[in-house]
This record gives sequence, C-alpha cells and structure tokens, in this order.
Amino acid sequence: MSGGQGVGTTFFIDSPAPQRYLRYLPPLRTRSTMRIIRLFAAAVVATPSLAQETELDTTRWSPALSMQFHAVGGVELSPDGQLIAYTVREPIMDGEESEYRTHIWVTAVDGSFNMQFTQGEQSATNAQFSPDGESLAFTSSRSGRNQIWRIRVRGGEAERLTEADPGVGGYQWSPDGSRIAYTMRDPDTEAEKEAKKEKRYVTLVDQNWDYAHLYVIDLSVKPHSTKRITSGEFTVTGFDWSPDGTTLAVSHKPTPAINDGETDISVVPADSGALRPLISRAGSDGSVRYSPDGRWIAFSSDGGQPEPIGLNDVWVVPANGGEARKLAETPDRNAGLLDWSGDGSNLYVTEAVHTSRHLLSLPVDGSAPTILTRQDGVFGSFSFDGDASHVAFTYQNTDTPSDVYVADVGRMGMRKITDVHASVPRPTMGKTELLTWESFDGRRVEGLLTYPVGHQPGRRVPLILNVHGGPAGVYTQSFTGNPGIYMLQYFAQEGYAVLRPNPRGSAGYGKEFRYANVRDWGYGDFEDLMGGVDHVVEMGVAHPDSLLLMGWSYGGYMTSFAVTKTNRFKAASMGAGLPNLVSMVTTTDIPDYLVGHMGAEFWQDYETYEKHSAMYRIANVTTPTQVVHGENDDRVPLRQGQEFYVALKRRGIPTEMIILPRTPHGPREPKLLMGVSEHILRWFETHLGKRKAVTD
Repeated sequence: MSGGQGVGTTFFIDSPAPQRYLRYLPPLRTRSTMRIIRLFAAAVVATPSLAQETELDTTRWSPALSMQFHAVGGVELSPDGQLIAYTVREPIMDGEESEYRTHIWVTAVDGSFNMQFTQGEQSATNAQFSPDGESLAFTSSRSGRNQIWRIRVRGGEAERLTEADPGVGGYQWSPDGSRIAYTMRDPDTEAEKEAKKEKRYVTLVDQNWDYAHLYVIDLSVKPHSTKRITSGEFTVTGFDWSPDGTTLAVSHKPTPAINDGETDISVVPADSGALRPLISRAGSDGSVRYSPDGRWIAFSSDGGQPEPIGLNDVWVVPANGGEARKLAETPDRNAGLLDWSGDGSNLYVTEAVHTSRHLLSLPVDGSAPTILTRQDGVFGSFSFDGDASHVAFTYQNTDTPSDVYVADVGRMGMRKITDVHASVPRPTMGKTELLTWESFDGRRVEGLLTYPVGHQPGRRVPLILNVHGGPAGVYTQSFTGNPGIYMLQYFAQEGYAVLRPNPRGSAGYGKEFRYANVRDWGYGDFEDLMGGVDHVVEMGVAHPDSLLLMGWSYGGYMTSFAVTKTNRFKAASMGAGLPNLVSMVTTTDIPDYLVGHMGAEFWQDYETYEKHSAMYRIANVTTPTQVVHGENDDRVPLRQGQEFYVALKRRGIPTEMIILPRTPHGPREPKLLMGVSEHILRWFETHLGKRKAVTD
C-alpha cells in the first residue's frame, strides 16, 4: 500500500540591495529581471543553512547526519527563464519541536545569486511566478489558514490575496495575470460550526461531503473580488486555464473520498456557469492541460476501464468537444503529465523507467515517446519557461543529493544551479550497485545493492532484504544518504549490506510486470525477492546465516508473509504491515486497491484472501519479528500490526511492538522518523548476536 506539509511564513523583504553590488552582475534580458537583481544582489552566493545546534559526529553515517540532507523541490522557472524558485524542507527538532519547515529560495539561472525568499516560523510552499514575472505567489498558513500570498519580486511586503475559509487548496494564475483560480472545500455551515463549538458534532460516514470547488479572485480591482465558479455534488480535483483566459478545464469526481476513482473532465466559463462535459466515462480521467493554441486538452486516463492497480496513458480531446484520442504508450504506462511543448507538437511527461525517473517527450501525432534525460538517477519537480524551451528540475543519484538544475529541452545538457548541501559533511559512503537476476519462471528482476562502508571484496557480511511498498512502488537510484524510514547509509556504516529489489508488481517495468502479482501476493513476488537474496549470497557478499528482513506497508506485508514461508532470516521488522487481508479490506481507506489485486470481494472469494494472508499461516513463524506501526494509520490500520504482534506473542515467538504516536501511514515528525532505523538496528543486533561479524 502506498503512503501536506502545513504552510505559513513571515516575510522581511522590504529593502533594495545597495547599488554597489550591481556592477558585479551580468546583464540579463528584461527590466523586470534587473529590478529583481537589485533586491537579491546583497545575497550573491547564499546557501541554505543546514547546521544543527546539537553536536554531530561528522565522521560516520547516522540517522542524525542523514537528517541534514533536506528535501529540495517545488521548482518554478520564471517565464523569461532567468530565475528559479525552489523549496527547501528542513526538520526542526529543537526542544519540544518536531516538525518540518519549508521555505522558498530564489536563484538566478546565471548563478549570480541564490537567497532565501521567505522567512519565519511558518512554512511557505507552492511558489508560482506571475505571467509577467513581476510577482511570486505562494501559499502560507501564517494567518491560521492556508491562503495565497503575493510578493513583488523587486521587494516589498507580502500581500495576502485570499481570505478563504477553511483555506486554499491548489491555485493557478490566469494567462494574463489579472486573476487567480483556486480550489477550496466547502466551509462549515453555521449549524455545523455551532455543533462543533458545543461538542455535539458527529461524523456521518459517507454523508454530508465537504466538496472542493473552484473560485476565481480578480486582482485587477481594489478591493480584490472573489467569485465561486463551480457548485454541486461533486469535488474538483484539478483544473487549467485556457490560453485566452475565458474558460477553465476541470477534472472532478462524485465524492472527495480517496477510494473514489471515478474522475471526469468538463469545461466551465471562467466567470462561472454550468459545466460542459468533455469526458464522462468509467475510470479515472484527469491532469488536464490546455494546448498553447487552446484547441486541445491533454489529460491522463485509464481509458474508460477502471484500473485500481494503476494505469495512466496520455490522451487528447478537442477543447470544444469531440472524440478523445490516446497517444502512444509510454514505457511504464504510468505517465505523469507535465506540459505541452511551445509549438504544441509534443507533451512532456515523467515516469519511472526501471530504477530511474525520467523526462519524456510524447508526440501528439501518436508516434513513440522519446526519453529526454540521459543519466541514470531521479529527475523530478519539472518546470518550464514561457515557451517551454528550457526546463528546471531537481536531480539526484545514489551518490549525489538533490539539487536544482536547468537544461535546454532540445539538448538536455543539464547544468547544476544550486549546491544546497555544500556545508553538510559527507563521510565515505557504502557504494550502491544495480543488480539483475533471473527468477524461478525466467523473469528478469532488478535490485539495488548497497554495500557496507569500506567493504572488502571477499568478505561476507550480514544482508538486510528491504522490501518496498505499493506493491506498485519502485526502488530508484535516489541518494542513499537521504533520510527515510530506513536510513540506508546508517545500516551500511554499521556493517550491513542492504538489498532493495523491484519484484513483480513494481512500477517502472511496464504494465505486464506491474500486474504480474495480481492474485499472487506472497508467491511469485516472494520468489523474486529470495532470488535476489540468493544472488547476493552467490556473489560472495551476503553470509547465508546472517540474513535479515524489513519492509513498510506492502513491504511489511511481504515481511509478514515471508516469515511464514522460510526460517532463513535471523530477525525481521514488519513496518505498517497487513497480515490479514480479510480484516484489512474492510478497514483500509482504499479497499478498491486491494480488491483489484485479489480479483474479487472477500465474500466472493474468501479462499484467495485467506491464501494470501500471513495470519492464516501464523503457526509456521519461528523468526523473531518486530512490529512497527503508526497510531493514526488509515491506510493500513493499527489493528493489522496488533493482530500479528499478539499472535506471535501468544505463540512465544520473540516479538515487540513499537507504536508511533500521532503517526499516519509513515512518520511525519522528524524525531519519530529518525528513531525508526535505530529501533530496527537494535532488534537485528539482538537476534543476530555474534554472527554480525562472521566471515568465511
């Protein structure tokens, strides 16, 4: 199973830079950009401050050191291609605080400056340059609710543009910059407010939905006026302005429930009016994007056939109505739609291709897509300039943390713009290698093997099998020093090799591979995983008597199922696992996803649910198994972990359960996140004993 950062900020950007700095700056294209330079020149070569007040051992990898590598994203390229806004998310762990804070930075593409644009104890996210490049909008909850703010890039006070109750969702500038459209869920009625105040309010499940609807604020008048654009018993999931600003394309679905995948597409006048349906059919249709000439709307779709396991092809439909047409299939058929090319001949999409995530160009004439990014690694957070001739993005690989880059779309000769982690110590890393092996039925399986720090060839070491979530997750070549539930370089520092396979069911390898574990959980995928373990043993790296197992979500499921099928692991850690598919399907917030994989409702095929549930095989378990779970998990409810823990305990199998307070489907507080790997390592060391250091 698969897993918002609260936002808000205080601003102190109100004085121009001294004129003496201007002589050091190269000439740029527009007068607007020159005004920006006057603001930013005082911070010519600023770098995000990553220092922690607590003393840190910088000579070796630890969870605390990995927390110094901050998430870089939210990339926004200015219309003239000269400036890039991006976000840096920092963990705040002082005293009683344990939260993340995100702020916006702005850098010049020519490298002349890089500075923090927002400040304060509240976050700021979702930066968008106005079409003329004069302003930067963003969302912030500094006033108590998430609102849209605007600040002139040449300096001045931040201006709050909305007074939305209960707060703004997504937003987008109109093409001429005179208006902003945004989504907001329905506010509480006066009766609901009174009932909550008097503690009489109750939740009627699947009733009285709070729908999200579309609003437009007019910035051309003072005071700014706001108009509601859509209404009715549906919820808006996405939208896009037509190039002439007269119309909005809208994706919408009957309810806001996460399990509701029936999404349709309509258009609506930008000054309000009735929805005019464009795509109304079963399944999911969304991610709408108008073509530059306004004649077409591109969208992602499962083709009118509900696909709860996951399928996204790219389609186009005439903006005035007509027959929709599917474009060529991308390698994984799981494309994330980004934007049109400037001439409207191509669409840009992103998706996982094996262990990398790439940018692809998809011709509108139906011919085959082209992968534009050339290096292995993870490309993301793409943003194009006004004519889509240049693109800014983040990039990372197994040895390199994330930074912001820019490239000419036609040539994709990427140029690094930021060095966010320049001040962060980087001890010697355990190297990571891409492996391929053949499974029991001839299927080729890939995985990433991270060696211990300073590993000596010929020395056998303990091996941790780390299983990803999903099952349609995928391990990619992201930076192995990043923080996460499983701190990879921390385990590598302590002498462990870590194998992260992509078994059948994973994304990145095409639809057939992704669907290959339907009605087969715990069987073919288990063989893929164990084939990888055997391969690392055969390589002379893993000691066969020092094997360990951990995984979160679907990885937790595989952990629970594996210990019912083999006693080869000395210890296991099940994170947010689902060992009982019968109780799981009636308590998770996405039951359709599980039903899609099992092929039927449990009352129609109880035997299949029982066959693939570890709880019905619990008598086979001999492996000491730790259980880690979030207290407030709606995706995989806490009772799933408790079922497994209680059964193991009653059977006398070594076990312990760690409940992460306030935690949904994965830690959201940095202190809790940082502690998970330490708990797991302690469990492994306890049950591995002296075998931790064994060699041939």
